Amino acid sequence: MAPQSAEPGLNGNGKHTTRRSDRFLEGLRDAASVTLVSHVHPDPDSLGSMMGLAHLIETRLEKPTLMTRDGLISRAENRAMVELLNLELCPVERVSWHGGEAVVMVDSQPNTGRHTFDPTAPLYAVIDHHDTPGDLEGVPFVDVRHTLGATCSLVTSYLMEQALDIPPCLATGLLYGIETELSGYPREASNLDDQALIFLYPRADKDLLARIRNARLPQSHFGCILQALQSSFIYDRLIISWVNDLPQPELAAEVVDFLFRFEEIDWAVCAGVYQDKLILSVRAAVEGARAGEMLRMVVGKLGRAGGHDRRAGGTIYLPSTSTSALEQIQGELRRRLLRALNIDECRGQRLVSRREMLQNIQA
Repeated sequence: MAPQSAEPGLNGNGKHTTRRSDRFLEGLRDAASVTLVSHVHPDPDSLGSMMGLAHLIETRLEKPTLMTRDGLISRAENRAMVELLNLELCPVERVSWHGGEAVVMVDSQPNTGRHTFDPTAPLYAVIDHHDTPGDLEGVPFVDVRHTLGATCSLVTSYLMEQALDIPPCLATGLLYGIETELSGYPREASNLDDQALIFLYPRADKDLLARIRNARLPQSHFGCILQALQSSFIYDRLIISWVNDLPQPELAAEVVDFLFRFEEIDWAVCAGVYQDKLILSVRAAVEGARAGEMLRMVVGKLGRAGGHDRRAGGTIYLPSTSTSALEQIQGELRRRLLRALNIDECRGQRLVSRREMLQNIQA
């Protein structure tokens, strides 16, 4: 099949006259089944996108689909989404690829270091909104739109084009996926994101949505937040939080979202150790921050990174988690961040002073 693209500059000229959803479906007509995959530790945007595409394929082509998860889903809200929406997710390591199968990747791109499934899987399509550069060579169908705030918005546009009925559970999943990507300020959203929200809101189950948003939190969550506060340092308009024991990888993003509201900074970074990896999460308040590009430059050959203008994430693989090894990588990462953000080398100021910490402990 000749490569197709929904955006110029990827693997096509973007001058198609047929609708994007029609081109996507046409390439799947000869497939026996379709498997949907995403990045490690799938988030609501990837989960909602898989839900939407599964509904589209099953309704229009009457073909069986399989939704997968790559790694654990441990964030409380994400677990609640899976449980309350009754999502059946097969661990990707248990999938056996077979002839006639087509694989669709959502909310990610091949060879970005964010997957563990077999790279020889028969990849038919990549549908994403990240500007993290992936290897799209030879992928028959590509729809990567960097201007969108959420992949769920793109998938919703396919459902709108096809004029499909949207069940309440599906609308809830897509709506929550978009919400999580557009949260925070400055808000990274396009007209299509807002159109998708307006379309989905009256169709969503508001009670389920509220239960997902307000999922109950384990004790480890509060211990992690305390550790993050005690190990947060301010360098001019940057705050860095070092967490040496992340209970779950998604907590790095929760920590950085919490710290980002500090009124005296423009950049927030959380670097947390989870198993043998340093999980990085970045937020920026300045216009034209290019956070994903900045973090890729900072991480370099140490690992993988990418993201959007004001939100980014990455992973550095740790050869050792000893105290000295962690101090060394933290020092190198701090120096690279200060250099990338044009901040003079300086001693960090604690967000919470040692004296306050000791006083609280004694009290």
